[in-house]
Amino acid sequence: MSDTDFTQKLHDLMQRVGISSFKALSRTAGVSERQILRLRRFGVGQMRVDVLLKLSQALKLSLNELVATFSQVELVIDKDTPTQELLHYVDQLKKEYERSQQQIQQQRQVLQQEFQQSSLQLLESLLLQFPTAAHKARENPQLPAVNIVPLVHKPLEKLLQQWGVEAIAPVGAEIPYDPQLHQLLEGNPQVGEIVKVRYTGYRQGDKLLYRAKVSPVSP
Repeated sequence: MSDTDFTQKLHDLMQRVGISSFKALSRTAGVSERQILRLRRFGVGQMRVDVLLKLSQALKLSLNELVATFSQVELVIDKDTPTQELLHYVDQLKKEYERSQQQIQQQRQVLQQEFQQSSLQLLESLLLQFPTAAHKARENPQLPAVNIVPLVHKPLEKLLQQWGVEAIAPVGAEIPYDPQLHQLLEGNPQVGEIVKVRYTGYRQGDKLLYRAKVSPVSP
């Protein structure tokens, strides 16, 4: 297929949907002019499936129709009946698109997790120190900082909920000692003995972020 054939076919399709130029098609479809030039010169053979989908939407064609129009494959029955080879090619394009979408989703999740982890590291001091300071402020309403506690606590709590981060136990809680989840500040309690949480710890799903700091409960 020559350059002129593909270019003329593209012109005809553009006129049918009221697109006046290749630059306008580029804007409408959200693809580069280089991709459009590639379609004119080589057809669909060297095109990415996401680009083909955008072009098919802009030209108001199905993906099958676009591939049939700009394919190097010769049709053996009539021009409106795709061959098995063409159908196979379209199927491969769809599978490639689905794989690319899955990869994009996985990359998005990885980037989101990396962002959360780096943010949690920056917030480490606040995460570990603030609950204890807030607990002391609530115990002593005369402290100047007591009125600031709700202003910080609620947004922080909301952020952690959105990220799926939960506290191991609140400050002041008396719970059985678990060395997997708790870090001793003093004493040497046995597993299962009651300890008091001095600084809360956090986990995100199955991942332990920070162990809670605890000490034995005084007799």
